[in-house]
Amino acid sequence: MAVKYVAEPFRIKMVEPIKMLTREERIQKIKEADYNLFNLKGSDVYIDLLTDSGTNAMSHHQWAGVMTGDESYAGGSSYYKLLDAATDIFNYGYIQPVHQGRAAEKVLFPLLLTKGKFAISNMFFDTTRAHVILAGARPIDCVVKEAKDPSYRCKFKGNMDIEKMEKIILEKGPENIGLIVMTITNNSAGGQPVSMKNMRETADICKKYNITLDIDAARYAENAYFIKRDEEGYQNTPIKEIIKEMFSYGDMFTMSAKKDTIVNMGGLLGVKDKNDPIILNIKANCISMEGFFTYGGLSGRDLESLAIGLYEGIDENYLKYRSGQMEYLASKLDDEKIAYQAPIGGHGLFVDAKNMFSQIPYNEYPGQVLAVELYIEAGIRTCDIGSYMLGNDPDTNEQLEADFEFTRLAIPRRVYTQSHFDIMAEAIVAISERAHEIKRGYKITWEPPILRHFQASLAPIESNS
Repeated sequence: MAVKYVAEPFRIKMVEPIKMLTREERIQKIKEADYNLFNLKGSDVYIDLLTDSGTNAMSHHQWAGVMTGDESYAGGSSYYKLLDAATDIFNYGYIQPVHQGRAAEKVLFPLLLTKGKFAISNMFFDTTRAHVILAGARPIDCVVKEAKDPSYRCKFKGNMDIEKMEKIILEKGPENIGLIVMTITNNSAGGQPVSMKNMRETADICKKYNITLDIDAARYAENAYFIKRDEEGYQNTPIKEIIKEMFSYGDMFTMSAKKDTIVNMGGLLGVKDKNDPIILNIKANCISMEGFFTYGGLSGRDLESLAIGLYEGIDENYLKYRSGQMEYLASKLDDEKIAYQAPIGGHGLFVDAKNMFSQIPYNEYPGQVLAVELYIEAGIRTCDIGSYMLGNDPDTNEQLEADFEFTRLAIPRRVYTQSHFDIMAEAIVAISERAHEIKRGYKITWEPPILRHFQASLAPIESNS
């Protein structure tokens, strides 16, 4: 039985027209895009679920803040407003604005990772994995085994496998582990949350071996909501207090603020100890690569809307609505017995394309197959979270096999209505009914050496080849 849709805790004040191309037009457009959804024009997409990053609808308070942004090159008032908000919420001694999450990684990771080092995470997402490799180190994933079975329903499937993590630390040597990264929520595992208990246990191991713990905090508010809802002892704890406790276990955090802070551009880098000597190097890297440290590649109006969005993103009524959207969509798939990473995570639906297209091997990219089919079916743009995105081994250049073959429907915040969610579900159901007719997947005809899924060209593999 379908879950009741949670009514939006806001009124719509401005609209943006969208259009649906004909099926024939969509088939031609995706062919011209070399079957890469990133190559499509936004105007040729009806429902855009490529990412929930920077695609959110800002509030009237945020747009009003845009008009009051202080564009001073150094020491603008909008910078100090952001510092006050971030310090209030995270309780960290140093806050560095940057233009987005990957910029925070670009600034921080080379200070901690070098050739011969390793970084361990509950799961690295694409740009984070890339910045580990670009720094010369190698990434290792340690998500709990429960996450690797999409049909298995349990709480906190985003958790770090503590036993495996400690085993790897001892095998590689603590001195060779440059960084532990806890991703909240765990994007690559399906937007699954991390429990407070797991965060605490991970921090204990890091302290034991004197290893820096970085929180990849893009969806920290959604993770806090799951803790409040599902972890014993937190039901009556305010979201803000849950966040403060969660961040108290980390040493640093890197954040794409384009997600839970509900802005179109922005990121943060935080260091808990205001006297940590690494801060001087962070400032130096920021000045070299992002801009002066009081603006970090952002305009004053971006800083202003980010400061406001930090508070809007932790509102419990909003978070209930946000989670309710996901549950509504997931229930539609449950009714049709369509597999996805269950239970539903925080920022989107991760359809189990490997289950839907069991006849298509990992190196023909079933997640990309479903992504292309969704565009052809209903003008919906999504992306692969599987072997296509994972790419090749940086040392052997051989195709890696991902733990999952997902197609991610990432839901922008405060953008789509119930009718749009119904169209999403209907499209997935329609494709599932004809999935057995699709015998082969895609081959890559050109790819860059890193982060290939953003630019690669693909072509369908003929059934008789």
